[in-house]
Amino acid sequence: MGLPVFSRLYRGETNIDFIGSRRRWYLASAVLVVVCVLSFIFRGFNLSIDFKGGSTFQLPASSSRINTANIEKAFSDAGVKISGAPQFTSGSDRQVVVNVASKDVSLLQNASPKIARELGLKPDEVSPKIIGSDWGHDTTKNALEGLIIFLIAVSIYVSLRFQWRMAVGAMIALAHDLIIAAGVYSIVGFELSPSTIVGLLTILGFSLYDTVVVYDKVTENAKDILAGSRTTFSEAANKAVNQTLMRSINTSIIALLPVAGLLFVGVGVLGVGTIEDLALILFVGLLSGAYSSLFLATPVVVDLTERDPKYKALTRRVQAKRASEVKRQADPEAAAARTARRSGGPAPAPRVGARPERRRKR
Repeated sequence: MGLPVFSRLYRGETNIDFIGSRRRWYLASAVLVVVCVLSFIFRGFNLSIDFKGGSTFQLPASSSRINTANIEKAFSDAGVKISGAPQFTSGSDRQVVVNVASKDVSLLQNASPKIARELGLKPDEVSPKIIGSDWGHDTTKNALEGLIIFLIAVSIYVSLRFQWRMAVGAMIALAHDLIIAAGVYSIVGFELSPSTIVGLLTILGFSLYDTVVVYDKVTENAKDILAGSRTTFSEAANKAVNQTLMRSINTSIIALLPVAGLLFVGVGVLGVGTIEDLALILFVGLLSGAYSSLFLATPVVVDLTERDPKYKALTRRVQAKRASEVKRQADPEAAAARTARRSGGPAPAPRVGARPERRRKR
């Protein structure tokens, strides 16, 4: 009786055909990427005030009248349009951050006393702060420069540690994760802030770590594989993915649990909106990274590797050897004769009706 599914999964003894079904994963990833790119083109992004520019009010949450409905009404009555929902911070000194699109200093200064009176605050507790768009653009520029340097360094490391084909697979997986994570923000309309950019860079490390773990097992399984004719490279790679499957699942769950806590408890239950940007991008990116490490990075390496004439020849040798084994197993007399020769016993009796062997003339 076989081991239970979870026991076999824990021992790395599953035999899921990840590599054989790779065209399905390619198609699924391609559809998702196309949808995301189309969303970039036609929907764009909901940019935060750090990118668009505007003003922000930071109000103390000490008054009993401070809630989302009252804040929106107070700003509306004062003639100031709010950009996005008010965000509540956590901690003993709880604050409310309210972003507005206007940068008209006189308008905001005239509206401040009205807002304070409506919310039961002191006049000096309500004052606007003008924010330009330069800071957000500078942050994005620095992040993109860091991303390019990171990708170059990773490509060099993976090429030296493993092989260039694995570097290509890792880069495709990373690009896939970035596009999917950013695409979710575009499709759903989440606000894109500098925290989102930082989160995008953070998920790359997780995705790369999981991919390198699988690559290390692939390299171990494929060691000296060209010298024999027992298994193909795709089979060795598929075995590696199955052997590291439980580790990938555990790593993903451990990484997702605290992020899910930030997202669903911190934002959804406690209403701490200031961590929403980072928590959302991390949650989406970690899921995408776990998927790409198993279903995209290694299959790409297999496709690139098996185009090599040496690995094509290996596949032919393996197939020929297996066909020969099947043919020999289908002939019971030949199998019995081989067994007799190995054991030193008498040859098996001929079949009934078989023609006697003619004795050769000397």
